[in-house]
Amino acid sequence: QVHLVESGGGLVQAGGSLRLSCAASGRIFSINTMGWYRQAPGKQRELVAVITSGGSTNYADSVKGRFTISRDNAKNTVNLQMNSLKPEDTAVYYCKITTPWAYWGKGTLVTVSS
Repeated sequence: QVHLVESGGGLVQAGGSLRLSCAASGRIFSINTMGWYRQAPGKQRELVAVITSGGSTNYADSVKGRFTISRDNAKNTVNLQMNSLKPEDTAVYYCKITTPWAYWGKGTLVTVSS
């Protein structure tokens, strides 16, 4: 069994910053990709950022230059530093890992007020 626990969500004013963290635990032998997705009310879940085991990253166009994803392979953690937040970043943010099986966290709410 694999468990993902996200933390760091909350309420922030536009222009502010938040840092999300996700810790994976359980029967994990190796993690391929680690990533963050988000789902705003009434919208489909979308990719925010992903990072491979080798450190290659990919970002949604809407967050490039504002968000930074990082991971600690020894601790099985992935972080998302979010700067210059906008109201349209408001969503539930989900952590996902692939081992190669996919596991999802339960999500953490990020609310950006204007």
